[in-house]
Amino acid sequence: MSGTTESSFEDTSAGTPAGYTLVPPPGWDMIPLRAGTNEAIKRIVDGSVQELPADIPRDDLTKARLELIKRLRKVARQAREARALDLHLPVERVDGMTLPASFIISEPLTASSVGMDSAMVLSSLRPNASQSEEVTIDGATGFRVDGVAQPDPSREVEYCSRRVEYILRIPNHATPKWLTVSFSTIADGRPDSELADILVELFDAVMTTFRWSYE
Repeated sequence: MSGTTESSFEDTSAGTPAGYTLVPPPGWDMIPLRAGTNEAIKRIVDGSVQELPADIPRDDLTKARLELIKRLRKVARQAREARALDLHLPVERVDGMTLPASFIISEPLTASSVGMDSAMVLSSLRPNASQSEEVTIDGATGFRVDGVAQPDPSREVEYCSRRVEYILRIPNHATPKWLTVSFSTIADGRPDSELADILVELFDAVMTTFRWSYE
């Protein structure tokens, strides 16, 4: 997928954002998680298979295809369990490897939807992190959090990862409503490595293209 990515929210009202747009990095694609998930996975797998050598044995080709479908379905399932609306991930190889990174756009969150007041929601959204700063993205105030997530065997997360989150208050809602954009990478195994920093810079560049869309 290239160019601008568009996605919409389910619950909107007059004057409030109906969704978002952003420009993903070259070689990245999006898997929607409410509908069209299997079709997106098939498109990604078909594209990846075409990049394999033409002389690869048919059995190996089938095995590679099935393994990629299995991996993408697992990643999509984990993202959906994290209340994600969309999953963005690299699908083209760079120097023979696929970048170990992805980011998700959360389902918009309100205080009433989780039985908390606004202060409690904001506190629960904001994780412990080594760095935190206030940001404004396309008129939306919020903050950017940069930290390290530890392995979580209960969620099949085997390695620690660098995580950057933008937590934005969605404009024009009388009742506070938030959107979280969460980036994660295991980089080269070290969350503070040069590769991790480069991938974080790439994600920050993507966030400069983030825009709210209105009907």
